[in-house]
Amino acid sequence: MLDRDGVINRDLATSVRFLSDFEIMPSSLKAIAHLSQQGLKIAIVTNQAVVGRGELSQQGLDEIHNVLVKTIQQAGGHLDKIYVCTDTTIEPHNRRKPAPGMILEALQDFKVTPQETLMIGDALRDLQAAQKAGVESILVRTGKGVATEKDLKEVNPIGIYDDLYDAVLKNFP
Repeated sequence: MLDRDGVINRDLATSVRFLSDFEIMPSSLKAIAHLSQQGLKIAIVTNQAVVGRGELSQQGLDEIHNVLVKTIQQAGGHLDKIYVCTDTTIEPHNRRKPAPGMILEALQDFKVTPQETLMIGDALRDLQAAQKAGVESILVRTGKGVATEKDLKEVNPIGIYDDLYDAVLKNFP
């Protein structure tokens, strides 16, 4: 499982509110293609409160994800599913990271155990959600990763890497 903002695309302080703001990091395309060539299931698990706050429409988010899927396919990769939480708070659905809801949904949908799964993220909430779901995690230094690395008191990722491509090559050679 992969977080989106800060792992696959550039993270923005104002959130990605327009398709024109959406910039995929080239190294993430290579990483996802590499995972795809190994036959692995790939899911994105992403908080998108920008929709819940009314700063981006659901249609706008769908357009961004359609571009993402097509760009990944053109690079030789695939995505099996994108899990999105547009809630602005954890309650009432328990899906918004750091809650584990989206990860638990993915485990059920893919019929895999936490031990068969890995979450790669750049924010503390990504790692916390993985831990609550019983899934091991990796931190990348892109996006919020450098700041997150300084605040890893309560979670223990199995690795910290410069970016998604580095993490993938070291864990899925």
